[in-house]
Amino acid sequence: WCLPENYQMKYYFYHLLSWPQLLWVAEDFDGSIVGYVLAKMEEDNENQPPHGHITSLAVLRTHRKRGIATLLMRRSQMEMETVFKAHYVSLHVRKTNRAAFRLYTQTLKYEINSIEKGYYADGEDAYDMRCTFSNAKANPNNGSDQAEEEVVEAVKALNVSS
Repeated sequence: WCLPENYQMKYYFYHLLSWPQLLWVAEDFDGSIVGYVLAKMEEDNENQPPHGHITSLAVLRTHRKRGIATLLMRRSQMEMETVFKAHYVSLHVRKTNRAAFRLYTQTLKYEINSIEKGYYADGEDAYDMRCTFSNAKANPNNGSDQAEEEVVEAVKALNVSS
């Protein structure tokens, strides 16, 4: 398994049943799961525009540095934007997780929104990060066909499946 979190199984089922478009897995040639992204739409604040949240992202160490995490994230984000009309997506990352921070800031263009002190159970701080979707900036009611085509082609090239 590559599940790094200690969520109860019902938490995964809640995501799967509520937002099936936002849960994606990457499989190896033999069908074994090598990575996943678990995401949701935030429902708690009616005063904010619709937005998503990345709950968890993981790729097995043996399969890292192949673009799998990037593809999983882009596919989930594309679904947030096109299906749910999200304006942005948020996530939390440990301040000490330099590899993930680099992925989010350099590759996926997330920005630090704030720092949440003691966010993790062990007391470590987290960066609260956001990525605003380009269509939300230009036209909040329009999906991105080009982004969808790019993700679909990249997924096909890496044999990543949902």
